[in-house]
Parts: sequence; structure tokens; C-alpha cells
Amino acid sequence: MNAPQLIRGFEVVIGIETHAQLSTASKIFSGASTAFGAAPNTQASAIDLALPGTLPVLNRGAVERAIRFGLAVGARVAPLSIFARKNYFYPDLPKGYQISQYELPVVQGGQVEFRIGDAPARVRLTRAHLEEDAGKSLHEDYAGATGIDLNRAGTPLLEIVTEPDMRSSAEAVAYARALHALVVWLGVCDGNMQEGSFRCDANVSVRRPGAALGTRREIKNLNSFRFLQQAIDFEVQWQIDRIEDGLPIEQATVLFDPATGETRAMRSKEDAHDYRYFPDPDLPPLVIEPAWIERVRAAMPELPAAMAERLQRDDGLAPADAALMTQSLAFARYYEALRDACGQPKLAANWLMGEVSRRLNAEGREIGAAPVAAAALGALLRRVADGTVSNHGARQVLDALWDGAAEGADALIERLGLKQMSDAGALEAIVDAVIAAQPKSVQEYRAGKDKAFNALVGQVMKASQGKANPAQAGELLRRKLG
Repeated sequence: MNAPQLIRGFEVVIGIETHAQLSTASKIFSGASTAFGAAPNTQASAIDLALPGTLPVLNRGAVERAIRFGLAVGARVAPLSIFARKNYFYPDLPKGYQISQYELPVVQGGQVEFRIGDAPARVRLTRAHLEEDAGKSLHEDYAGATGIDLNRAGTPLLEIVTEPDMRSSAEAVAYARALHALVVWLGVCDGNMQEGSFRCDANVSVRRPGAALGTRREIKNLNSFRFLQQAIDFEVQWQIDRIEDGLPIEQATVLFDPATGETRAMRSKEDAHDYRYFPDPDLPPLVIEPAWIERVRAAMPELPAAMAERLQRDDGLAPADAALMTQSLAFARYYEALRDACGQPKLAANWLMGEVSRRLNAEGREIGAAPVAAAALGALLRRVADGTVSNHGARQVLDALWDGAAEGADALIERLGLKQMSDAGALEAIVDAVIAAQPKSVQEYRAGKDKAFNALVGQVMKASQGKANPAQAGELLRRKLG
């Protein structure tokens, strides 16, 4: 965990429970589809509806995804785990209980490592357990009534629970982002927060430094990183205000309202005994043999941390650059394809972090939606590397490619007149003319003023209409100026 950051003399303590919807095609205990967006109640089978006489059958794919996650975070994958019934009443819970895991979860312990800026950070995991999702209550377009959609009932979830290791909203968001990137990288969850595939509950409390843990309030169903940060920040200030006014903090479940930026109490927070957990009599213990674990391990992709180490070792990238190249599996794949296409690892990384990321961020796109393929950009970077086109000219070519130009990099360089001067005699004539026309800058350079030299290079670039190679121009200038 990071060092505590005091707010008005209080230390913030945060734990996060994340519900990651597993990427199976069918539900955890039935063969009904998990596809998003179907008409209400068209994907709820007899098992999902808890009709009499139906029995749950565990989805093997959901278990394998839990194993994959456990291996990725260095957790213990339990050889035997138990499904339990979590009893509570809610209109969108057709059984009157939720099948979950309690005393013996499938994934035990582990940790998630990430960075906050340049600083490494780590959050310990308590557990990750399999469970089914509930349905959904619909409050719109029902003339004051509430509709129930059970399409989501029975959808497989992996609930990932941390220790209370986080000490700021920034650290909580950094952890959530790292966890999101990891489950998507592993292919266990699609990570679509708008569709509810990845949602967080934040347990927040405050205390004086060195005191016992304060009373926590749980902020439910946060489906964006921005909302997670806003909700925690508001809740922290609310709790501190209340304590300073001499009022108690009562354990509660609260909701965050994005419209007001405030949290509001929904109900008093239940403890585990309130749910009357007991082993589900319809499901046998889940037994995971070592051979099964090894088969899952053999099929796993290279993990982000391992890939980042490899990129530092083999490609010569700095640690921060390697971390950026492995921020997502799609980004890592684009980088490796671009590196292979241009043959220049550092050049590929620099353009991805600079020109490509700038354009993606401005348009709100992910790397998978980049309009320029890695091979096409690699062809352009080869021309940057061999001096055919300057960085300035290459940016103009990338603009054209980004806007859908049909030509390749070479054709665009020719059509746009961006090819750098290759005629040494012509460049030397321009340099001589600039030296003759700029006696003041020449004198200042010879007096030790580096800015004067940069001004001379700029004049050469201007006289050549940007076609001179800046490195060649600088080398020629230095030679002629002694």
C-alpha cells in the first residue's frame, strides 16, 4: 500500500469488491445465453427462474476463467471449494437466494501490482469467488411501477475482494484500472463498464492515524473510474464532517448519484450472518485437480508484467515506457506489430506514446479502433529511420493516413513533397547562404550561445522548405562554423 495521505488529519481506508462478468457464452448454472441487449426476459431459462424441479449444473468455462485469474495474481487455487446459498429477498432475485461461495472460495489470496505515476504499488487480494448475478429492476417507462428483467439472472460473476489496503481515491482508481486491464488481458471478462460487465463496490472509512479501523460504508455499483473517484472523495469528506460534528458513522450501503456528485444511504449494511449462508444442497463441492490447473496455465497468455520485463530486456525500453506498451493486450499487440514492421523498438514506442496516443485521446478511441494499421504506420517509420522524411513531414503523412488516404507512406511522401533533401551539394549551398545572411547568429554561436545555433538550423530548415535533414544540416553547420 502507499504511504497514508492525511485529509484534514484523517487517514482514509479503502477496500474494493469488484464484480467481473465472466466471458462465457452461457450462464453459470444453465445453458441460457449471456448476450447483452436482448428483449427483457427472453434469456431466462427455467433454472434461472427457479422453477420447481430444476437443478443447477456448473459451467466449466466459468471455473477455468476463475483458475486463470487466480494464477495471474499469484493466488492459491483451492483444490476444493463450496457453493453456498446467500439468502436475501429482492424482487429481481427469483430464487430468494443467490448461489455464491462463502467459507471456501475458489481463489484465495493473491495481489495486484500496478503503478501510480512512476511509483510501484500493490494491493492484496482476500479472495475471488464464483457466483451468479441477480436480475435487474427497471424503473423507467413503467408509469410509476417497476419492471423486472431476469435476463441477467444467473450470469457468471467472479467477485474479487481486496484487503483494506488503499489510502486514497487515486490509489483506488489506479488499482481498479489495473484490475480491469488484467481481466481483459486474460480474456476472462470483456470489461465493458457501460454494460455492467465490470463494476466496483468501494468500502470506505476514515480514522485518526494509528487508531482502529473506522466504521465503513459501502458504495455500490460504480461503473466508471471517474464515478469511483468522485464517490470516494465525497464519502470521505462526508464522514469527516460527521465525525468532526460529533455524530456517529453508521454502517450502511450507499449509492452514488452522478448528477449531484453525492452519496446517499440505501439501507443499513448487512453482515455475513444476516445472509444465513449454508452449503447449497443441489451442488457438490467443486474439485479442481492439479492437472486441470496446469492445462489452464499452459494456455494462458504472457502476463503484462512479464511482457514489460521482456520489452525492457529485449527492446531496450525504459520501465515506464514498457508499462505503457503493456497497458492493454490490444496496445501491446499493436506495439509489437509496429516494432516488427519498422524494426525500431524505441521509435515505435515513442510514436505510440506521442502522435498515436494524442490522436486516440482527442477522438476518444481505443487502440483497437485506430484507423491506421500497424503495418502502414511501420512503413512510415521506416522512412523516418532512414532519413527519407523528417518527423515534421511524417506527422503530415500520418494525418493523411489517419483521415483515410488510400496511398501508402511512400506515395504520400512523394505526393505531398515531403521527401528530405538527399543532394549534399544543394544542402551545402543553403547552409552557406544562411551563414552569410545571419552574421549576428554566427557571432553569438561562436561566443558560446547554443540558442544561436538552433536559430541557424531553423533558418536552414526554412530555406529548404522543411526538406533538409535536421541532423545533416546541424552537422554541416558545425563543421563550417568550426
